[in-house]
Amino acid sequence: MYDFELLVIGAGPGGQTAALRAAKLGKKTAVVEAREPGGTCVNRGCVSTKTLLHSSSLYRAALEGAAVGVHAEGLRADLGEIFQNKLRVAQTLSQGVESMFKSAKIPLLRGRARILAPHRVEICAPDGELAVVSAESILIATGAAPMRLPLPGMELPGVLTSEELLKGPDRLYRSLVVIGGGVIGIEFASFFSDLGCEVTILEGLDRLLPMLDRELGQNLALILKKKNVRVCPNALVERVEACEEGLRVRFSTRGQADSVTGEAVLCAVGRRAAWEGLFAQGLQPELDGRILKVNRRYETSIPSIYAIGDVASQTQLAHVAAAQGQAFAELLCGLENRVDMRIVPSCVYCRPEIAVVGLTEAEAKAQGIPVKTGKCVMGGNARTLIEDPGRSFMKVLAHSDTGEILGAQLMCLGAPDMISQISEAIANRMTPEQLLLAMRPHPTYEEALSDALSDLAGKLKK
Repeated sequence: MYDFELLVIGAGPGGQTAALRAAKLGKKTAVVEAREPGGTCVNRGCVSTKTLLHSSSLYRAALEGAAVGVHAEGLRADLGEIFQNKLRVAQTLSQGVESMFKSAKIPLLRGRARILAPHRVEICAPDGELAVVSAESILIATGAAPMRLPLPGMELPGVLTSEELLKGPDRLYRSLVVIGGGVIGIEFASFFSDLGCEVTILEGLDRLLPMLDRELGQNLALILKKKNVRVCPNALVERVEACEEGLRVRFSTRGQADSVTGEAVLCAVGRRAAWEGLFAQGLQPELDGRILKVNRRYETSIPSIYAIGDVASQTQLAHVAAAQGQAFAELLCGLENRVDMRIVPSCVYCRPEIAVVGLTEAEAKAQGIPVKTGKCVMGGNARTLIEDPGRSFMKVLAHSDTGEILGAQLMCLGAPDMISQISEAIANRMTPEQLLLAMRPHPTYEEALSDALSDLAGKLKK
């Protein structure tokens, strides 16, 4: 007889969703968490960075308010209060997760888990006390942790990961060097530059956001440069050194040596699956590169042990982990989950915001899929003209022969809240004409989506 039917290790988006769904479906469930409920997303990741960006955008809007008749005298940004607000939001959401567990009668076992064998987990409590619990099924949802480049100087004081920076610096840096032009690097660069910090972004590939559509990264670089952010593509970082100004990052661009200094350096080069120390000696599941290898039912190579989210997925997004958590719980309980895991929207909370889903033109071409693209540059959109976030646009792709929508790239204010329209269209194999049946209100950003869809529909008829 097991203590629990399901034991979930990790109370982030994936773990909490799986636990709550399994409990609702009748499984006796418990959750083990070594840190705060809510996981990285709430406490050390996406929600925290968005809270900071909200504060910095308010400051920047007030600072630039004279252009629209708003004059703020004696304006200042209090970094301590900004980070205290970030903590308040995180704690509120974390406590909400704990309350949901209590309502669902899911025990929250505080401590660090170690899997001793199939069905057996040791939990080391914060006071060092050890306990062993048994479970019919064990779900690993331990997420990922920031990576550091294996380069000289990365251990110096002032060289920080995103999690370390989110604890709150003791002052507003005069200058910051960001290594990595992906989502994490861009969002921190936006926050600090909004507050007047001199920011330099070093990206090893040829553009910012290199995993997204080329036009997005190129457009973002132009917008950031107008905000006095230095953007250095093709920058191969070699080492970090202490210097009189703080830290010097030495790098090369196409063989040409260069360097930049900053009071601090953010290493934002990605995250790695966090499973080290989770398994007892001799208990090693099969890996797929750095992540735990799982099948379509989220089973690892060890019987009765499952994994979801960043620890078992190349796509490190909170909503992917949550969707997998629900799918896992339903499969475990004999139900069939119907969410299409291939359709994954992604968002970047810079200004203007970015949201994408499905294929890009380059990806379609590489796969031999004929596509047409509809586009709307939003210079004539009323809401965009009012807010003036910089060049904004929407692109939508459809199969040239069938007309089915295959992807979209939105770079405009409100993009993350609109992208689900395209996700649903892809999931239901809809055409631009079908989406155009819906009336969109005025004045809104999403009026431009109708324009992009109309442009696409016209091209498909030719």
